[in-house]
Amino acid sequence: MFQISCLNPISQIGLGQLTKDFALTQAWEEADAILVRSASMHEMELPDTLLAVARAGAGYNNIPVEKCASKGIVVFNTPGANANGVKELAIAGMLLAARDIAGGIEWVKSAAGKADVARLAEQEKKRFAGTEIAGKKLGIIGLGAIGGRLANVARHLGMEVYGYDPYLSVSAAWNLSRDVKHVLEVEDIYRQCDFITVHVPLLASTRGMICSETIAKMKDGVILLNFSRDLLVNEADMLEGIRSGKVRRYVTDFPNPLVAGTPGCIVIPHLGASTEESEDNCAEMAVRELMDYLQNGNIRNSVNYPSCDMGVCTQAGRVAVFHKNIPNMITKFTLCFGDAGINISDMTNKSRGEVAYTMLDVETLPSPEIMERLRAVRDVFRVRIIK
Repeated sequence: MFQISCLNPISQIGLGQLTKDFALTQAWEEADAILVRSASMHEMELPDTLLAVARAGAGYNNIPVEKCASKGIVVFNTPGANANGVKELAIAGMLLAARDIAGGIEWVKSAAGKADVARLAEQEKKRFAGTEIAGKKLGIIGLGAIGGRLANVARHLGMEVYGYDPYLSVSAAWNLSRDVKHVLEVEDIYRQCDFITVHVPLLASTRGMICSETIAKMKDGVILLNFSRDLLVNEADMLEGIRSGKVRRYVTDFPNPLVAGTPGCIVIPHLGASTEESEDNCAEMAVRELMDYLQNGNIRNSVNYPSCDMGVCTQAGRVAVFHKNIPNMITKFTLCFGDAGINISDMTNKSRGEVAYTMLDVETLPSPEIMERLRAVRDVFRVRIIK
């Protein structure tokens, strides 16, 4: 029986997917797999017995991904499971930025108890007047699960939508409205759009992508939204843009001392995926990924190992090998089985950057000695057998 430990509260809808072959444990040090949301794992001493970590969400900067890869620990995330929740909040963010709804609500609170509040409201409402979003140009950087949904909804709201994504998948393209203008240069979005929202992962190439240089290319009075990752935006440069009048509003889902309470900033307390539906969807997806990997060795939606799916093993056993992505590794593995007279009926090998994953279905279960011989191969991180 596989032991699963939850470092954060995980939706019971998701945990309810676990079959009788799985049990929950509070002792993460003894678990075969970990389910996590926001808890930081960087200071944890990961046990050698740990096989997998599943993040019930899209981001994974709270997990030591490279360290896990070097130990043959597969890290999963759940891309798209919370897309609808984030999409809806991004729409709310555009409306909050276009019209000073929050300011108006605060004014009404301050006038609570006054008998003539209705008359005063008629006098004061012009302070909170804004603009409509229909007819405005929305630029979306990143047309994945969230950006694509947002693009389609924005078209229905009467916006002119421009999308930029050099890595747009075929399936994502099929789901886009034909009215979305797919631009080939991100500068086109900077120059033309009234609203700009970013929906890309935090990478070395995207860190600080919204900065003084890119802001200078934008239209005066632009509204910027960040519901993806805080470090995508150089917020010191953003505040300078607000002070100069270049930026009308900055909407972010990531509070910090620099932006919290700052005029021109609408700061939301990281609510993007915090809906019951998103939490349920993420938990269900994470649990399914863990079960398929632990029982069958299949990898889907890993952030540190390649996707690899051989279905259910119909032979005596399946051997999974995690190793460096270097030449001649397959030859060494097959030699171990050949010398023992074990036939390999099926095999797959996939790589991702510096690491690789090999699965071999064998007609005879390898002995402990054969397994140790595989583990002794240089540049092998982990070997496991699935019966």
